[in-house]
Amino acid sequence: MATLPNHRPKQLSLGPLETEILHIVWELGTVAVKDVHDRILSDPERELAYTSVTTILQRLTQKGWLCCDRQNRIYTWQAIVSKEQALSLRAYEQLNQFLAVGNPDVVAAFADSLDQTSVDQLEAIAQRLRAIRKAREDQ
Repeated sequence: MATLPNHRPKQLSLGPLETEILHIVWELGTVAVKDVHDRILSDPERELAYTSVTTILQRLTQKGWLCCDRQNRIYTWQAIVSKEQALSLRAYEQLNQFLAVGNPDVVAAFADSLDQTSVDQLEAIAQRLRAIRKAREDQ
């Protein structure tokens, strides 16, 4: 399981094209605009301007998902946050939003409607949290 990264993007919400391009960066590692553009255009049903890819890569950099490096005259991008860390961040944010409801009755009603497998998962999570906190206290 991926831990929460030390670096957190400034903005977690991404549009569909931003998400698609981020997945391409995760898959390829280090990319230039041409790499991403070629990957998208490998689908004959797709059309996308080269400049649009550049704009999206710049937006993902501004949002804190990517870092940009310039070598000679070529710009390349890499992900700052791994795919696994991004999933952890999203789960963390969703859980915080759910708990922000602030009404224990709503949370309890939701928890009461869960099936046994989900209840078992919640119990396993609670046990793991207790172990993590105990280990932290013992340090």
